[in-house]
Amino acid sequence: MLRDGHPIIAAALLSHEGSFNMGESKANWRPFTSTQRVVTRRPGFDWDARIAMAPGLDAFVHDAYVAGEGIQHAELLGLFRLADLRGTPEMAQGELMRYLAEAMWYPTALLPSQGVRWEAVDESSVRATLTDGATTASLVFAFGNDGLIDGMSAAARMRTVNGQQVATPWCGRGWAYEVRDGMRIPIEGEVAWQLPEGPWPYWRARITSVTFEWAQSQ
Repeated sequence: MLRDGHPIIAAALLSHEGSFNMGESKANWRPFTSTQRVVTRRPGFDWDARIAMAPGLDAFVHDAYVAGEGIQHAELLGLFRLADLRGTPEMAQGELMRYLAEAMWYPTALLPSQGVRWEAVDESSVRATLTDGATTASLVFAFGNDGLIDGMSAAARMRTVNGQQVATPWCGRGWAYEVRDGMRIPIEGEVAWQLPEGPWPYWRARITSVTFEWAQSQ
């Protein structure tokens, strides 16, 4: 939630701690810590995570959207490559979708002045669409009676299954709102795939720190 005339966020630096579900058919939650740098014009982010797979055994994950390109890279111990995906239109759309979903942490990025188009779906839901170059991403945001974002969803986002990319319904939600720099943002959240047998959460975390940089007045 924003007050009128709030400064526009140019960049944000976030730190998280939580757990990541590494399983594809059986839950396998592992603790992680991460840092994330976000810029809003043009939209982009760079997320670096360290996932504890076992005592002394860490996986390093890099997820990014930079200059219109989506990137996912994962290594074990920094030596063995687990995933290396980039350069496809589907990757770009999926990462721009993540940027749009996480804009609840840097909410001025959701303003129409920042390129987001809004279209009512029903009394409590609105579709947000953002275009960056050749890539367009849309999400449906659900709002509570307090005017805060309860969650967001997409009909399809690419999910890696047995090394293949499969279009899968996707959703996320945030809670535990706190005021940071005059803005109410959710400090805790969860992301899940919507599978035929039910939701499959794979990311649960809380923000441990967030700092903002502001755009110069125009």
